[in-house]
Amino acid sequence: MTSGTTPTTPPAGGLRRELGLRDAVVIGLGAMLGAGVFGAVGPAAAAAGGWLLAALALAALVATCNAASTARLAGIHPLAGGAYAYGRRELGEWWGFAAGWAFVVGKTASCAAIALVAGAAVWPDHPGVPAALVVVAFTALTCAGVQRTARVTAVLVVVVLAVLAVALAAAAGGGLDLGAVLAVGGGSPAGVLQAAGLLFFAFAGYARITVLGEEVRDPQRTIGRAVAIALTTVLVVYALVVVVVLGALGTTATAASPLPLRDAVAAGPAPQLAVLVTAGAALAALGSLLTVMTGVGRTALAMARDHELPAPLAAVSPRSASPVAAQLAAGAVVVVLVLTTDLRGAIAASSTGVLVYYAVANLAAWVRAGRDPRRRPWERPVAGVGLVGCAVLVAALPPTAVAAGLAALAVGLAGRWVSARWSPRRRAAGRG
Repeated sequence: MTSGTTPTTPPAGGLRRELGLRDAVVIGLGAMLGAGVFGAVGPAAAAAGGWLLAALALAALVATCNAASTARLAGIHPLAGGAYAYGRRELGEWWGFAAGWAFVVGKTASCAAIALVAGAAVWPDHPGVPAALVVVAFTALTCAGVQRTARVTAVLVVVVLAVLAVALAAAAGGGLDLGAVLAVGGGSPAGVLQAAGLLFFAFAGYARITVLGEEVRDPQRTIGRAVAIALTTVLVVYALVVVVVLGALGTTATAASPLPLRDAVAAGPAPQLAVLVTAGAALAALGSLLTVMTGVGRTALAMARDHELPAPLAAVSPRSASPVAAQLAAGAVVVVLVLTTDLRGAIAASSTGVLVYYAVANLAAWVRAGRDPRRRPWERPVAGVGLVGCAVLVAALPPTAVAAGLAALAVGLAGRWVSARWSPRRRAAGRG
């Protein structure tokens, strides 16, 4: 089924359009300014060597193309579910399912990992217990409505940005070695691609804005602006962090550090401020966790409406206008995961899942632009670059990560095939 036959109006009993431009920008910033802005620079430097800035530029290019494609589609299909909805309407139901399944499985694993990071900061010997408590609290918050989620995310974003500003000033206060920032060498093309993949995953949360497309006011205008503002802000922040860290520590020390910005502050004239970076990283992880949990719930809601997931998950609370059943189910799964699993394999699978999700979005944008006589000249080239970029970054992932991700995707596709074959109600969908 394509967009020519599928309405883009939210169904009866759908979510309420309560988010304005500022709310949407805040949710995007909360998703992207996670722990990655504090910790991803180290592994990226280890992979790219002296080509870290080049890796950042490549990641920014792929992210910008993906963001442009998803924002364009969100304006055309302002529904919950993001690339799930776009793939289903532009490419067919199997494509939409692949994107939705990749997002739900991958991001559920990510939720558990983020919660465990926060739990380890509170109780290192038993991180699962505080992690589970955080997940329970955030599940309740997501059930209370998207406006409350946006308000809490706004507080976390303001604090994280303040911490970053103080940390960058403190790290630069001792002077920066611009030669270390501009030095190149010591890396390989494969290493640059791997570093670009790490940085891409760290700030790819702009999709959370489009996943909430059914809750944004004036989505045709608001979503594109919110994605552009949030992504531009985060790219500037990441560039500043990379420049300051490299200038303060050099490539070798940056690559060896789990929290390079903290070590850069510790090496400066105010080392006592280094503790702020650790606290900021924990708060950033919480902000990211809250937005990811919200996105998983909305995608599960969209899939349940189409009978791709159990239909009860499509229930929307008339009081909070939140998909309470989907959020409770997602929260319960994450609690089980943080209490029983270390998630190393699942996190590997989530990396591939994220790129599958964006690849479907870019392919949908490419197909849509090809048959739209009113398309803008840049739409098809941008979608093509985004699609190729996703494929290249998948190829740069460790083979075990790709295998785990493809295995998780295969399980979902096989389950859908069985459901379509044996369920009369789903048999027609199985031919989509």
